[in-house]
Amino acid sequence: MHSDTKNIAWAFFLNLTFTIIEFIGGVLTNSTAIMADAIHDLGDSLSIGLAWLLSHIGKRPSDHQFSYGYRRFSLLGAVVNGLVLLIGSAWVLIQAIPRLFHPEMPVVEGMFALAILGTVVNGYAAYKLSQGNTMAERMLNWHLMEDVLGWVAVLAVSVVLYFWHLPILDPLLSLGFTLFILFNVSKTLYQAVRLFLQAIPTEMDYQKIKQDIVALVHVNAVHHLHVWSLDGARNVLTAHIVMNDWVGVDEQREIKEQIRDYLADYNFEHTTIELEFADELCRDGEEQA
Repeated sequence: MHSDTKNIAWAFFLNLTFTIIEFIGGVLTNSTAIMADAIHDLGDSLSIGLAWLLSHIGKRPSDHQFSYGYRRFSLLGAVVNGLVLLIGSAWVLIQAIPRLFHPEMPVVEGMFALAILGTVVNGYAAYKLSQGNTMAERMLNWHLMEDVLGWVAVLAVSVVLYFWHLPILDPLLSLGFTLFILFNVSKTLYQAVRLFLQAIPTEMDYQKIKQDIVALVHVNAVHHLHVWSLDGARNVLTAHIVMNDWVGVDEQREIKEQIRDYLADYNFEHTTIELEFADELCRDGEEQA
């Protein structure tokens, strides 16, 4: 099993197991906050399970249906999970805001025990996914970081409530960490949607790549230069290279070797280069500005 798929599998089983424990604990402690978080974690488990499935599909090699392979399924999972997380965070806000006006005291001892377990379990799962490079892993990491922050908040509230009768702290902390997660997930979801729509990855300097290729020997111009990402970690480049004069086979090989050496620093998964003579009509037509 690939490392990213293995990490997501770890996160899925940990999250699902703890969600079941959370439902039981919510009933025993009579805590609506814990029950609400259990419902939220159930949604997380479904999202992580979907990401696990799509990441597993993404490992399939290219075939007659998907010539670049299935890696973009992982990116699709990142987009879906981002949307689920936004919806889940909005639901938490809807539940927390009315509690500002009608706060309730839960069973503090039960909250404290579940908070410690929740912080450890979700913290370990978040740690496993923090080592990943794909957009799906980064998005899922925000799912779990939200849970970790939520349980830290529950832990802090349970300690305070044990000594002071201040039930309003629960919805206040819920609002705080949910808004924090919404801000960061919105940025990550924006990047995932951009990549899904085949925008140029933010770490790629399109103009610099184009200028550097044009600066190579025998190269007059570059057009139909396209750069996009398969899954947020593996990128693709295609380009038409117009030579400044007629060159033989040896010079063409030299040009391709120069381009290969230059692009090696970018770690592209796929590169496709077409060489064109100066007086040759591009078979793809003029590039649209």
